[in-house]
Amino acid sequence: MGMWASLDAMWEMPAEKRIFGAVLLFSWTVYLWETFLAQRQRRIYKTTTHVPLELGQIMDSETFEKSRLYQLDKSTFSFWSGLYSEIEGTLILLFGGIPYLWRLSGRFCGYAGFGPEYEITQSLVFLLLATLFSASTGLPWSLYNTFVIEEKHGFNQQTLGFFMKDAIKKFVVTQCILLPVSSLLLYIIKIGGDYFFIYAWLFTLVVSLVLVTIYADYIAPLFDKFTPLPEGKLKQEIEVMAKSIDFPLTKVYVVEGSKRSSHSNAYFYGFFKNKRIVLFDTLLEEYSVLNRDIQEESGMEPRSDGEGDSEEIKAKVKSKKQGCKNEEVLAVLGHELGHWKLGHTVKNIIISQMNSFLCFFLFAVLIGRKELFAAFGFYDSQPTLIGLLIIFQFIFSPYNEVPVCFSHGPGNPWKARAKSPNLELPTAAQTSTHL
Repeated sequence: MGMWASLDAMWEMPAEKRIFGAVLLFSWTVYLWETFLAQRQRRIYKTTTHVPLELGQIMDSETFEKSRLYQLDKSTFSFWSGLYSEIEGTLILLFGGIPYLWRLSGRFCGYAGFGPEYEITQSLVFLLLATLFSASTGLPWSLYNTFVIEEKHGFNQQTLGFFMKDAIKKFVVTQCILLPVSSLLLYIIKIGGDYFFIYAWLFTLVVSLVLVTIYADYIAPLFDKFTPLPEGKLKQEIEVMAKSIDFPLTKVYVVEGSKRSSHSNAYFYGFFKNKRIVLFDTLLEEYSVLNRDIQEESGMEPRSDGEGDSEEIKAKVKSKKQGCKNEEVLAVLGHELGHWKLGHTVKNIIISQMNSFLCFFLFAVLIGRKELFAAFGFYDSQPTLIGLLIIFQFIFSPYNEVPVCFSHGPGNPWKARAKSPNLELPTAAQTSTHL
């Protein structure tokens, strides 16, 4: 009886309060469910202390133990950082953080001579402040992850100065992309009339394609050095494998990922007949910084073919297991090239764009509902940017949890990452360039 009375009382509440309560309830329900799944996985990390029989022929006990302990530390970090993130988000909603930041943005605009009629300008200031807040609150967690967990397990290669310089550069580059794109999107929505959702969707599609086109050539080199893979056996084998499936390979690059981490990574990108493969130097035995350091400590220059090295050096390099052998590199690339051959990524992009179009259409249907804005503290105004934030992030949150294809969220078709058991995953922009 008490439960039904509570439900009746809830439905008698104003619509905006029901919406706000439902958003918070769903957010915490998803968080608790995902935490339950993570803790169940953590128990496996704690109790599985020996190499499973299925892996006995390909993994030794020392490597397995290092991996297990690393995953334990990562799961602990994920628990606390996830809890903090959920509490932070809840407090922001409960104490009106979003409308406060919008009013603060308006004051900054007022100081510069821009009144309330300059909504897009105020929206850009809001985005700048919001991303600055997010970067600031996330910085301690990122520092701990890099200089405590990654350092403890021998993966971190960064100095504090390099880390901070890199973080600032990433923030600046993000703003250089985010602010102009957001201003154009808001302008399109403003002038698009009844069919603005079609124009907005087409704009985001074009922006996405442009970004994945220029990412590797113009954005990634701002952070890492790319060099062509030298002529040799590995390059020949990659070219032969690509030719065997008619993959239009034009260039193979090695990127200097070792200045950040000893994790390995690989990806390919490019449209149509202009495909390029990128291998992280940490993925290759011949480029391994750790292997070269061992050789230099022994007073010998490193050799790419390994000939002339002493048996002691070879034993040390082998024991470290830094990098992959050629056949292992080919196996990783073969997996990714298989996705291209079978058209998986193209199909995924098509599905995600259909999903994105649906979300923009529903946004057009819901944007006029004042109770949605009132639920989050906007009683006297309905800014377009705030409507995008409320509808895409909060109202669509149950839909976003539905595992559509690779679980893309609306407006973010590049979120998917291809799973690989032996190396770090490429960034979202990288994995989306398999066209």
